[in-house]
Amino acid sequence: MSEHSAPPRIAIALVNYRTEVMTRTCLELLREALTGYDAEVWVVDNDSADGSTEYLRSLDWIRLIERKAEGREPGFHAHGRALNLAQERTTCDYLFLLHTDTLIHDGRIFRAMLDQCLADDKVFLVGCLEQIYRGPLRTAWRIGTRFISHHLRRAKLALGLKSRPPKPYRETHVKSFCALWNLRLMRENRVSFLMSHRNPGYEAQDVLLAAGFKRNVFSPREIFHYLDHIKAGTTSVSDGSRARKCRSRKYQGLVGGAAEQALQSA
Repeated sequence: MSEHSAPPRIAIALVNYRTEVMTRTCLELLREALTGYDAEVWVVDNDSADGSTEYLRSLDWIRLIERKAEGREPGFHAHGRALNLAQERTTCDYLFLLHTDTLIHDGRIFRAMLDQCLADDKVFLVGCLEQIYRGPLRTAWRIGTRFISHHLRRAKLALGLKSRPPKPYRETHVKSFCALWNLRLMRENRVSFLMSHRNPGYEAQDVLLAAGFKRNVFSPREIFHYLDHIKAGTTSVSDGSRARKCRSRKYQGLVGGAAEQALQSA
């Protein structure tokens, strides 16, 4: 796609669950960031039954799906089923997944990710392996400590000692807080976001990679030039446990600053 050509029609999908202030801020920034794009925005409300549902009903520029919970279901199941609904409803070939705690402050991220997809018809996914930008030192420390833990657990199991299963010391799957999926390839290969008892999109990535398709990965430094993401922000708002307090404070700071910026530019 040339620099001045119009991008193709795109779909955006978000899942809301009882986070009215966060969802409101996310959507206000998103609407501004989509200026110049031909886009449809799908918001799936996961049976919130609170003020966030009423707020979404008041918006005439989004396509709202009100999903009813299927009994007691894990959070990632509810999220994945909601994404499957958006995938089924849209006729677009390109779907951006966002979280309601993803705050877009530069709409050029959509063009940058689309360019990666349009340049190669074998690319099924563009995104980032990390949910936050830690910087070089913190990233190196995290990989190093996880590398040691990984091999210590493997050694214990090899010796017949009790140990937890080793986890990968590097992230292996693109995260859904800001990810572009090629729905045409997903339809042709009959994959969806929730396919197993894993995080939404993980099984689809493994299936499509094994079939010979590609994914392009942005570094955290690149992608966080365009946006902010409050990792586990949704949980930090809906869960009042002490373990979430620091994330909740980060959410309040970022949302407050983003909301003020949006008001000033309106």
